[in-house]
Amino acid sequence: MVPVKSTTVVAIMHNDEVAIGADGQATLGNTVAKSNVRKLRKLLDGKIITGFAGSTADSFTLLERFDEKLQSYAGNMKRAAIELAKDWRMDRYLRRLEAMLVVANKEELLIISGTGDVIEPDHQIAAIGSGSMYAQSAATALKKHAAHLSAEEMVRESLTVAADICIYTNHNFIIEKLT
Repeated sequence: MVPVKSTTVVAIMHNDEVAIGADGQATLGNTVAKSNVRKLRKLLDGKIITGFAGSTADSFTLLERFDEKLQSYAGNMKRAAIELAKDWRMDRYLRRLEAMLVVANKEELLIISGTGDVIEPDHQIAAIGSGSMYAQSAATALKKHAAHLSAEEMVRESLTVAADICIYTNHNFIIEKLT
């Protein structure tokens, strides 16, 4: 069986607001398997929003591990991300997981990958998944030339651009925000 994968997740910090959005498409090979998948989760009583891309089962495994790390490190998101990335890279089981996470709280925005990377992205914009470069390009232009928009509006427009171009991204968006 071909693994379920492909998506677009984008997060933007702008004017004391954080917004993360994702499309709803999951594919099975080159076929749309489901069009309304929820790829965002709130953790730590809503203080942290996460988005995931990649294999669904792998993503949920990583979200559970990340939540455990958050509990272990008293909600310190960066420390939890670094510890998850270390485990992910060194553990034989975790090393096989194919997923990426975007995590955000009111102060920080991070991308966590299976290669051991914890990236604090430039310009307070993070994007992962198949349509990530389209969404990131749009978000960068919006932050530079349409600063009057809210973070939520920028996320919505960035996802729209990605969905218009990327065949693995649809227009069924879910957006969460922290203000």
